Amino acid sequence: MSFTTITTMRTSIAHRRASRTARRRLAQELASYQTPAERMELGLILGRYSAEETAEVDAILSRQAT
Repeated sequence: MSFTTITTMRTSIAHRRASRTARRRLAQELASYQTPAERMELGLILGRYSAEETAEVDAILSRQAT
């Protein structure tokens, strides 16, 4: 295995870990919106953005709702 391949793999793993950590943090922050008023406020905020921009947040909220 070449040095470039190992470096590429390590970089890829580091990016995946960082992404996973960021998603976990986002999920925790979204879970703090618990009351109906807070959820409504969150919905209004998300309404300012396109579906593509909010897809990850929507997926997290759907998982949390179940």
